[in-house]
Amino acid sequence: MSGFTHFDKDGAAHMVDVGAKEVTERTASATATITMKPETFKLIQEGKAKKGDVLGVARLAGIMAAKRTADLIPLCHPLALTKVGIEFSLNAEESSIQTIATCQLKGRTGVEMEALTAASICALTIYDMCKAVDRGMVISETKLLHKSGGKSGTFNAA
Repeated sequence: MSGFTHFDKDGAAHMVDVGAKEVTERTASATATITMKPETFKLIQEGKAKKGDVLGVARLAGIMAAKRTADLIPLCHPLALTKVGIEFSLNAEESSIQTIATCQLKGRTGVEMEALTAASICALTIYDMCKAVDRGMVISETKLLHKSGGKSGTFNAA
């Protein structure tokens, strides 16, 4: 099947065998952005949301999500992550929060899915913690920013 690695010659889904791949340092960063009402943004920024520290909880949720990616996405390998970092970039002008998740390991397969999962879950957690005051929040721009390591080398989003 045309270049897709998660399908065998008959078109059946399978987990890719990475046993023969070289162990390398691998890093990936991904982002997701959540946009909200200015009032909601202010509650988060000032730490006054009723459910507590929105960004602190979102950070923990993102870290947990990265570690559980193989449980959520059927053909992902369970990975021994060596680092998961979560950063937030607050944009008051747009009333948005950009989540940036970075995952690292030394292994035979990349960590792109772990970074994407972490960034997505951070944004979903922000939504969950603030939905009582703003159900119109929008999660957008979920994408891979960077990946390095392995045979395919380095990727940087435009």
